[in-house]
Amino acid sequence: MSGAAGTAKAPGRRVGWLMTLAGVVGWLASLRLAIDDRRLLKDPDHVPSCDISPVVGCGSAMASPQGNLLGFPNMLIGLGAFAAVAVLGVTVLTGARLHRALWLALNGGALAAVGFVHWLIWQSLYELDRLCPYCAVVWVVTIALFWYVTLRNCAHGVIPVPRRGRAALDLVLESHWLLLAGWYGVVVLLVLTRFRSYWSSLL
Repeated sequence: MSGAAGTAKAPGRRVGWLMTLAGVVGWLASLRLAIDDRRLLKDPDHVPSCDISPVVGCGSAMASPQGNLLGFPNMLIGLGAFAAVAVLGVTVLTGARLHRALWLALNGGALAAVGFVHWLIWQSLYELDRLCPYCAVVWVVTIALFWYVTLRNCAHGVIPVPRRGRAALDLVLESHWLLLAGWYGVVVLLVLTRFRSYWSSLL
């Protein structure tokens, strides 16, 4: 057994649970946003449940062009995508073997999603000047989903890894949670520094 195959067991065993959890949590966050968006359409004076302060809130973000990038609310994409992820996660947990093409499609979708999420992070922090709590939940689960599906696919040969890259893959698999924590840490640091004056006012 190769080193990658051996070290892949930790993230590989949990990928079904991760997909299910990420799908459910992401779907619930998207649903909450969709409910508030619908209420705002009916009543412009409605205050969304996530509007906590001038900085922390999602009302203005949902009404912005960034919140409707394809001409309809972004959360509708989340409702469909996260539901599909949850179903696939449950399927994996039942012991079913997904076809390689399906794993690749999931990885491609997760890659597109994580790219979109990072664009939204930039827009939220530096264009809209708002931190949407439910959006942040979506950021967290999308990053984790992309990370572990990619690791699983690399470890199981769905994504070919050259022989000379296997040592690096072993290292990544052994420290997967540290690298993910570092990824989250960078995002948290951006949030803290961007709204530094607001956080200071709370102390």
